[in-house]
Amino acid sequence: MISFITRLIKGMIIALGFILPGVSGGVLAAILGIYERMISFLAHIRDHFVENFLFFLPVGIGGILGIALFSYPVEFLLEHFQVIVLWGFAGAIVGTIPSLIKESTKHSKPDKTDRIWLLSTFLISGFGLYFLNDLVGTIPANFLSFILAGALIALGILVPGLSPSNLLLILGLYTPMLAGFKSLDLIGTFLPITIGGILAILAFSKAMDFALTYYHSRVYHFIIGIVSSSTLLILIPNSGNKESISYASTGLGTWLIAIIFFGLGIWLGLWMSKLEEKYK
Repeated sequence: MISFITRLIKGMIIALGFILPGVSGGVLAAILGIYERMISFLAHIRDHFVENFLFFLPVGIGGILGIALFSYPVEFLLEHFQVIVLWGFAGAIVGTIPSLIKESTKHSKPDKTDRIWLLSTFLISGFGLYFLNDLVGTIPANFLSFILAGALIALGILVPGLSPSNLLLILGLYTPMLAGFKSLDLIGTFLPITIGGILAILAFSKAMDFALTYYHSRVYHFIIGIVSSSTLLILIPNSGNKESISYASTGLGTWLIAIIFFGLGIWLGLWMSKLEEKYK
């Protein structure tokens, strides 16, 4: 029973990686000591299925409880202190980038192709995300778009250090997702996100394992490019995105607090990265 409750609490903590930009569910799973078993289970799901399913069941339940518990305060803070909160989120993401860079050189030093790959990813993803609404129109918060959100969240679990919430902010799905979590919208929010997460895990767990094994440096330079561009876009107003940051009526006091929270966010990201290295 104690083990069940412990894993339930771990699931609630990992849920923070689903809703906080700059926080990776994969990093939290690594810190809590269940990442390697989780990835092994996902990559070889038929092996010891019942045993692993029962092990991760309380983690999943805890994740749902954590999402419901933490969504309201995050939504409240974004509604009333948007500039300060988003600068804090951006700082937390910036703080994880050194860890991603270090991980990218784990097996080999970056070469010219890696640098070109990173720069190309940064520019293409940056312009693509910024002009996304102009290219494809506004992405509505519906069943299909929440499937996409679930897939992005799953990638944040599969790749420690990758925070999907900043992408959801750019896509305009973050606030609707939080509202659905807060209201416990099982059919309209939880179900499609679960479907998207399962589909992404089935599609990418083995592919990610293969890519990280044979193209480790390329994969991480790709991730760094996307993380860098999407973080920058969090802080740039975009008239085409209703969830975009707005600096209207932002006074000097708010700017000072935002800069302080940006620095605190960087410290938090660096601290989380060090914990990941310790417990991975």
